[in-house]
Amino acid sequence: MAAEEVYDWLIASSTASAGDPSDVHVAASIAAVAFAEAEEDGRHCLEALGLEKGAFLDLARILFPDAVEALDRRIEGRSISVEAEEQSIRDILGIYSSDAGRLQTHFIAMIARRCQSPHHLWQDLGLRDRAELRELMTRRFAPLAQKNRQDMKWKKFLYRMVCGSEGFTLCAAPVCSDCDEFHVCFGAEDGESRLARNRNAAANANVPLGQLGVDALPDAAE
Repeated sequence: MAAEEVYDWLIASSTASAGDPSDVHVAASIAAVAFAEAEEDGRHCLEALGLEKGAFLDLARILFPDAVEALDRRIEGRSISVEAEEQSIRDILGIYSSDAGRLQTHFIAMIARRCQSPHHLWQDLGLRDRAELRELMTRRFAPLAQKNRQDMKWKKFLYRMVCGSEGFTLCAAPVCSDCDEFHVCFGAEDGESRLARNRNAAANANVPLGQLGVDALPDAAE
């Protein structure tokens, strides 16, 4: 299935979920774009997601209960390694978390893994726009969102927090307004949602879509 099909399938599998609709949307978006990216890169789908199989199934039980059986049957277990840089992002997200529950732990792992991808963070999470990312961070990481008062780009902000916690800084500018590269950290994060781009490609039939392998996910909701 292509990314938008994964998203639609997961959303359809959430009807019995007691989770918040915003969490359902965000988790489905992350999984959809991560799985499609993994297929394009030749990686295991869980490597792009940043969750072990057990953790992903736990997330599914909370948000996509109707998909758990199919996911368990079709996704092969895989050990997920976490490099020091990614662990530092996990640590920052954990320190400034609004929640200490299991679902929050899964979101922390997924966000930290998706920070390793090259696009704007809202795009690498599969979200519709940057405003959705701001809403996510405000809702699930309120203390962190409060610190980002100048609305710095989220990847830049997270890595700045990591550097500050480890005793060094990313740049020598005394304040951001004095920096010659202000736009790098605070410029517009324009662009098209990666899920929207996939949908448009399917409609136009002129851009290849990343397809998930037949062993990764079911072909349709079961």
